Amino acid sequence: MQERGIYHMIKGAIHSTESFGSVDGPGIRFLIFLKGCRMRCRYCHNADTWDPRSDDMRTADELLDQAERYRSYWGKEGGITVSGGEPLLQIDFLLDLFRKAKARGIHTVIDTAGEPFTREEPFFSKFQELMQVTDLLLMDIKHIDPEEHRKLTGRQNDNILEMFRYLSSIGKPVWIRYVLVPGITDGDGFLKKTREFISTLENVRKIEVLPYHSMGEYKWKELGIPYSLEGVEPPGTDSVKYAECILRGESGDPHEKISGS
Repeated sequence: MQERGIYHMIKGAIHSTESFGSVDGPGIRFLIFLKGCRMRCRYCHNADTWDPRSDDMRTADELLDQAERYRSYWGKEGGITVSGGEPLLQIDFLLDLFRKAKARGIHTVIDTAGEPFTREEPFFSKFQELMQVTDLLLMDIKHIDPEEHRKLTGRQNDNILEMFRYLSSIGKPVWIRYVLVPGITDGDGFLKKTREFISTLENVRKIEVLPYHSMGEYKWKELGIPYSLEGVEPPGTDSVKYAECILRGESGDPHEKISGS
């Protein structure tokens, strides 16, 4: 593990920032999008973040100085959210950023798919330290079925589910996001199996079903990558509400909810 004294030298590979995020954690948030992702989700709307290389390299202090210009808008709940790409691929930078954010009294959120998670070293020790300065995680369940997950994202999901279990064991709050893709993630069997998994977790504060959309398709074309979901229509409102009922445990008894969802 790197010595703490040299963390000030770390720079993150930045894709972009947004000043007034309202759907990526509680309150109004300053969003930081990092470069690099090993997943190849078929519906990804940020394919331009996959490449880990960036012409925009910044230190934690540079980003926090920028973020704090908007602090008056955050209210009591706002803060910073780091997304991607996959932020856990830059865990040294993320740890430096969040340590310094907490020193400034800033609420911290990670938006992650969990793909880099492992209990192997040196990652796991760094991750444990990172959780000490992380207030909340927004985590995707891309697909509960291992083979369907691989077909949808190009990666396995066993370590991702293990990350969910670990976060539950330490009581770290999580908001779960589930992208509803017609014909891929909307089957009753998959939804109910996902609900069964969620019901084993004790740290879930919110469950969001996000309807598939193709707004990022143009980025795939600009990058010269075939878009395999061309022609797939977004799910209807009723389908989204139905999926929400199942995932929140409301399908049988409306009172059987996860607290806070």
